[in-house]
Amino acid sequence: MKYLTSFLFLLAITVQAQTPVKEIPADYGYIVKIGQQVPDFSMTTTDGKTVRISDLKGKVVMLQFTASWCSVCRKEMPHIEADIWNKYKNNSGFALYGIDLDEPLEKVKKFAKEIPVTYPLALDPKGGIFYQFAEKGAGVTRNVIIDKTGKIAYMTRLYKEEEFQEMKKVIAELLK
Repeated sequence: MKYLTSFLFLLAITVQAQTPVKEIPADYGYIVKIGQQVPDFSMTTTDGKTVRISDLKGKVVMLQFTASWCSVCRKEMPHIEADIWNKYKNNSGFALYGIDLDEPLEKVKKFAKEIPVTYPLALDPKGGIFYQFAEKGAGVTRNVIIDKTGKIAYMTRLYKEEEFQEMKKVIAELLK
């Protein structure tokens, strides 16, 4: 029994160690921190549904801040679609929302078709959601991963292959 307890303890430490703990560089422009409870907000998707972030507690949530004018967003979004959305869209413990910074509904719908992406996009008039996460004047693209307890678990800025791969590992680990 003593050996089984020791083994389970070591297994728990190993699993925790596999989830990267990342120091977010100051130049990323975040005003939130890893481990912090996600700010509460509501968003309206392009199909008219209202989603409150607090209602997603119990799920792993990915928020992707984007805009049609953002060339890096356009580069990253197909990877999110292929590597994350297509993998987890049928997982009831996962939610993904692209949040479009201050653009009108028709422009956001057109943007989704151009990329193309099928994950839900939400509107963020005047950056009311975005500026709860990032400094005024900070840019998109950025991703925020939220754990099942509603705490921020990981954040990215721009599209960097290594960081994107790490984010995918974090999502997989949180969904275990």
